[in-house]
Amino acid sequence: MTPAGPASAAPPDEVVVALDVGGTSIKAALVGRGDRTVRHTERQVTGAARGPAAVIDTICDLAGRLADTARADGLTPIAVGIAVPGVVDETAGVAVWSANLGLRDVPLRDLVAARTGLPTALGHDVRAGGVAEARVGAGRGSRHVLFVAIGTGIAAAAVVDGASFAGAHGAAGELGHVVVRPGGPRCGCRQSGCLEAIASAAAVARRYAEQAGRTPDGAAEVARLAAAGDPVAAQVWRETVDVLADGLLIGQAMFDPAVVVLGGGLAEAGDQLIGPLAETLRQRVTFHRLPRLMPAALGDEAGCIGAALLASDLVEVGAQC
Repeated sequence: MTPAGPASAAPPDEVVVALDVGGTSIKAALVGRGDRTVRHTERQVTGAARGPAAVIDTICDLAGRLADTARADGLTPIAVGIAVPGVVDETAGVAVWSANLGLRDVPLRDLVAARTGLPTALGHDVRAGGVAEARVGAGRGSRHVLFVAIGTGIAAAAVVDGASFAGAHGAAGELGHVVVRPGGPRCGCRQSGCLEAIASAAAVARRYAEQAGRTPDGAAEVARLAAAGDPVAAQVWRETVDVLADGLLIGQAMFDPAVVVLGGGLAEAGDQLIGPLAETLRQRVTFHRLPRLMPAALGDEAGCIGAALLASDLVEVGAQC
């Protein structure tokens, strides 16, 4: 895991427990509160098929066990940070709805705090990842950062001065559900032509399969085939870039970021995506200020690092009260 960089002075033995909960696995770490070095990492299967109660137990037990591990190593756990997907009420500490985990209206913050005896922060996985990229990743040094995660779905986090904003109902940043092609493919949200339905990593693989008559090994293979001159893959890739440029132009109009950081599986295509996307976006801007497009620096550890930052913020705020 990439270290999260320097932070405020704190006793060297103080650590925070960080969990990034995904539909398949949970990334977990103990991170130094002061120097933000990663002292311990592990992964555990989420086991979402066992049902929401089992998932909640797994999260609570893992957080408690990591706190115990810290103590056994002579460290002092002082807070827990958890990032989960879906709709998250960060103020109330409630996982409002998470389809991948089967959670609905779960007071996860309070449940983990009760299990560990530690103050706990609950955040949204993409917003936590955005905070990490803005503070210590590809957006470091910029006050206004838009983090866009392009994976199975598409979501965004607008980060200003290192803080992301959840919206009135915990659902801010759903850029993937902006309609960019009216009448286009049906989206899981029941709209047609959403950005996510056309340009997510899952949609890219699906569109190639429909046109080529064979199933690729994910969007990464479509990108490789496009670079190698496969005409179907090249067409799918051009359409993807075109649609993503429209989505990012909407994001630019709404948030006016200085930097757009692209993460998730599709962004692993690197210059094959960033270069054409930047040029297409440049051709379309009118009054907008053109942002810098950057690949994410923290990879799939961004959510866990972001969870650690949320936990550290909780301690900092408490110390100031």
